[in-house]
Amino acid sequence: MSLTQHVPIDDSLRRIVSTTLMPGFVGTTLPDWLERRLRNGLGAVCIFGQNIVSSEQLRRLATAILTANPLAVIAIDEEGGDVTRLYQGLGSPYPGNAILGRLDDVSYTEEVGRLVGWELRKAGCTLTFAPDVDINSNSDNPVIGVRSFGVDPIKVGAHSAAWVRGLQATGIAASPKHFPGHGDTALDSHLAMPIVDLSLETLRERELVPFRAAIAAGAKTIMTSHILLPQVDPANPATLSSVILDGLLRTELGFKGVIVSDAIDMTGASGILGIPAAAAAALAAGCDLLCIGTENTDAQLDEIEAAVIAAVEAGTLSRSRLADAAERVIRLAEETCADFDRIPITDYALAMEEPSFDTKRIAASFGLNDLAKNWIAQTPDTFSVVRLETAMNIAVGQAPWGPFAELDASPDSDLAEAWRTRPVVSRTADDQHEIMLAAHAPVLVIGKDNHRHPFVRDVIDALRAEEREVLVVDMGWPSDDLAYADIATFGASRLAGRALLELLTP
Repeated sequence: MSLTQHVPIDDSLRRIVSTTLMPGFVGTTLPDWLERRLRNGLGAVCIFGQNIVSSEQLRRLATAILTANPLAVIAIDEEGGDVTRLYQGLGSPYPGNAILGRLDDVSYTEEVGRLVGWELRKAGCTLTFAPDVDINSNSDNPVIGVRSFGVDPIKVGAHSAAWVRGLQATGIAASPKHFPGHGDTALDSHLAMPIVDLSLETLRERELVPFRAAIAAGAKTIMTSHILLPQVDPANPATLSSVILDGLLRTELGFKGVIVSDAIDMTGASGILGIPAAAAAALAAGCDLLCIGTENTDAQLDEIEAAVIAAVEAGTLSRSRLADAAERVIRLAEETCADFDRIPITDYALAMEEPSFDTKRIAASFGLNDLAKNWIAQTPDTFSVVRLETAMNIAVGQAPWGPFAELDASPDSDLAEAWRTRPVVSRTADDQHEIMLAAHAPVLVIGKDNHRHPFVRDVIDALRAEEREVLVVDMGWPSDDLAYADIATFGASRLAGRALLELLTP
């Protein structure tokens, strides 16, 4: 049949379209509309932090999803670091990629991936959108930063492969992201269309290296990015580009698994076309499974299905391409079921409430200048703490961070007792009140990505201009010159916060 011929809208076509969709939803129980769609062949559901209140509740939710469709993919954005959904209420107990890259022990990285996998097995999930294999070549990157293993392509590739091996050894599918590389941009594709003006040769030498390594390690899915690469495809962002997905990823890199889109509701994907048209275009370009967003509705999925069917009727999306996408999604679900049968959960994983790591080893990854070393050697008896809160990274969300997460999570610990007398002053970009501190008293300043936020730089500059000792901690990705980081932790997980507290506690 010619692609321009009329294709009848039948139940089989609707089911094929449904298999390629992965919505989010509002609430902590399975909505009736979503259950109905799952029974009618919806291929996947994405779990976000807002859908989780406890591990037991998450298991019940996963059971309800699989009861409605035993071959549904249950996806989650659990990176094992700053980006966490399992621990969005407490802060992550994992080190995060940048810390792992700095430690540079691939066996340790593989073990972290394995621990994440076991936790997801217990939770009932089957796919996680991790690891982030972007090379953070731009220190002003607002969305990748400490989610990256580093800046060296070979090292990032080695750790990417190790994390994939560890995770998938538990039966959970990995999804290295964001193809073909979101590291060299200063824009967030949630909010805009980042342009990465790199040649194909540069991409092959740098950005594509970790993806090659992850694919060689057996990654079952790859997630796309909503970035424009004008030297490769000047018209379409990667998610909507057959040149990038079919040409680079399928043909050149030889990837045979499921291509998952980053969330279609992000500006970088649908800011111009709208979500339904962008969904159809992504499928036509080579995506197999569409992450729609966080708070999708029944009516919205109706609109998306109608747009995809209209594209089939118009000949801009072939039914064979659509069927191929659906078959890949079903095959992924079948393989995951087989892996779960083949790989039993270990007794250790069943007994584990949350993973435990050597905080001294984590602290060894921190970057310290001489001022920081002197402070630690002769910690002041009294000092104040200034907490600098910046606009949240949308990918990270509202998870508690750093030492504040640790103190809130363990209020009766020895660390909490030692820090209880430290006065804490919080500041945001909207709060320009003068910071009132005891004259000449030392002050500890804690922020994230300090150099990227004007109000943070202003606060630090003002404190440094006073006659007092100022120790600045950056729990994000610092500037190349480390101008606003006496201590750089390269991660703001709860674990990194605990390691920082212990480092600064005599």
